[in-house]
Amino acid sequence: MQALIHSTITTIPKADWNRLYGSDYPFTRYDFLLALEQGGSLGPQRGWLPQYVAVHGDDDTLLALMPWFKKTHSYGEYLFDWAFAEAFERYGFQYYPKLINAIPFTPCQGPRLATAEGVNAGDVLAVIESGLIQAHQVSNLQSLYVEPALSKTLTEAGWWQRFDIQFLWQNRNYSSFDDFLAALVSRKRKSIRKERRQVSEQGVQMRTLQGSELTAEFWQQFTLFYQRTYLKRSGHGGYLTPATLKLWGEHLADKIVVFAAYRDEIMLAASLCFKDKDTLYGRYWGCREELEFLHFEACYYQGIEYCINHGLNDFDAGAQGEHKLHRGFEPILREGFYRFNLSPLNDAIDQYCRDERTALSEHLTTLQEYSPYKVKN
Repeated sequence: MQALIHSTITTIPKADWNRLYGSDYPFTRYDFLLALEQGGSLGPQRGWLPQYVAVHGDDDTLLALMPWFKKTHSYGEYLFDWAFAEAFERYGFQYYPKLINAIPFTPCQGPRLATAEGVNAGDVLAVIESGLIQAHQVSNLQSLYVEPALSKTLTEAGWWQRFDIQFLWQNRNYSSFDDFLAALVSRKRKSIRKERRQVSEQGVQMRTLQGSELTAEFWQQFTLFYQRTYLKRSGHGGYLTPATLKLWGEHLADKIVVFAAYRDEIMLAASLCFKDKDTLYGRYWGCREELEFLHFEACYYQGIEYCINHGLNDFDAGAQGEHKLHRGFEPILREGFYRFNLSPLNDAIDQYCRDERTALSEHLTTLQEYSPYKVKN
């Protein structure tokens, strides 16, 4: 097997990419990643340089694909490694660049390594790792928010494991939103009803937009909402360019669901989600006017209702946010894996990962004690 590194996805045939990854999970769709590139959300000026790895057999048969990115910073990853970078700097070592296997700006668990039928993931991973190390002088490799199958492979290969706590809403065959509320303790049920009522009393009407409803005018408005939200929260206009958002709308409309808030036929806010056959993924939010509880309605309650009405199993509402726990989302562990080149800091980093895993496992147990759901006998 031979690993070939591509600095752009355009040099990999789209049919080959989608054949190995499939078309269900939105964030490894060829058009999703292509829009990031062509829209200017990736590149040297952004500190994300694509390094897509394609593994071929002796007869040039495509055996595996894996998206990697050369990073010159740690922004937009969500399973953050600032402590590692600071330790390297403190002791006079160079931390950047590094290589990460992840979906840019997307902390959602999903497939990271795609293999052809009958190909052993462990064998392929060894070839990919060797090829990347030969091609790049980096301090470490990372694989973030991996699914269980790759987690097992990376663990067996000796990569160091880290945890992240996220919050997931799970559909327990609810027949309606009221059926979901009935599963909650009385205090939480009343609180959610009050929040939804107050949104309505402010003159807001919620609409679900999909497909052809995602017009050029919508994307223009949503881009302004998105940029305004990031500017207020982080002091910059966001990771995504208007061109990337527009390209997603043109090529991934079948995977996008928007919950938009209107008053007097004017769109005030919107929550942008992606979906596959099982899961709704909450990704981006923005608003023209901040109204009480509108964020919870657009980003959580509308998504829960959509999952119930469309038979989706899970609602992954994004990174962070223990406030989600009180609104029906349950804490879960997600995983990232790390392979560091030899350095005097390796033992300390290994111990840090062990201690962090213990602390987060204990924190998960604590969070589970605050579940809003009724205790079942």
